Amino acid sequence: MDFRYLEELASRWLEADATDVFVRAGEVPRVRLNGDLVVLDEEVVPEAAMLEFWRACGVDPAEECERDIRHVMQSGGYLRVNLYRTMDGLAAAIRPLKVVIPSMEELGVPVEMLREWMNRKSGIIWVSGPTASGKSTTLASCLEDVNQHRKQHVVTIEDPIEYVFESKQCYFSQREVNSDTGSFVEALRAALRQNSDIIFIGEIRDEETAKIALRAAETGHLVLATLHSAGVVESMERIINLFPFEKRISSLQLLSVQLIGVLSQQLLPGADGGLQLITEFLQNEGVTRKWIREGSYPELSDFLRRRENPNTRDLLSGLIEAVEQGRISEKVARNAAPHPGDFERTMRGIS
Repeated sequence: MDFRYLEELASRWLEADATDVFVRAGEVPRVRLNGDLVVLDEEVVPEAAMLEFWRACGVDPAEECERDIRHVMQSGGYLRVNLYRTMDGLAAAIRPLKVVIPSMEELGVPVEMLREWMNRKSGIIWVSGPTASGKSTTLASCLEDVNQHRKQHVVTIEDPIEYVFESKQCYFSQREVNSDTGSFVEALRAALRQNSDIIFIGEIRDEETAKIALRAAETGHLVLATLHSAGVVESMERIINLFPFEKRISSLQLLSVQLIGVLSQQLLPGADGGLQLITEFLQNEGVTRKWIREGSYPELSDFLRRRENPNTRDLLSGLIEAVEQGRISEKVARNAAPHPGDFERTMRGIS
């Protein structure tokens, strides 16, 4: 067995709809399929094969303990690989770098709302959720939709790149941290000088990136970004908490003006197998600008729960709708609800 076996193994299972492949020296490979971790009926991976795979990825385990990289397979395909050490030896978590981008309709996101958001000339759109909730896929789908109809320059900044775009109506400049640029901050500053119309930031992780993203929106760019957080209101709090206390008032002011909307999402086990997308979203307009400016998070949470605006929905409503449509079970929805008691009362028709 050599590293080409690991490439073939990853390709085979990723084509079979596995989302991740896990390999470790001395163990049988595993894959994540429909959200579950499955042990494969394969050979134990020898240490020599893992060592060769690391080196094929351009990483020397004698000098580095972990690395996120984009790996070009001998077949010509791409893999997103996280190489890391464990107490048992060398390991890797592998995902595909996709070229087929699903449509928004296929994903089940609120299509008309997102199209309206993407038609804005400037502002910032956040998609949030836990790890492996499809955040990058949602934004890639939005960008591909724009790619079909508008002539704009799109700059993507990712660590690492997850989807490869073909320039159609749009012109794409895809940049990967550590390969094409030193950091998110460096690439984001450069994007402001590259006559870009749309800037996609793989993830907001620190104050400097958040600050430049808001300024980019203020200076006429449409900025898209993912955020590792649960819920619409929690996402706003997380962004503001990246700033030191003395800068939060001015940051809230800027966010209240530049924020277009927040989409928060989860992938839950479906009733018939597979995964189902559940969303919570808020379009920033009218009174919500005032609450964001004041940092009035309880008022924003209450507004979400009222369900008065078609462009605003709380997670509980999304879960109830998915149960009523037969897409997920009541048990799955109850476990995913922020407050299971509220879910139970709503299902019984008690407001």
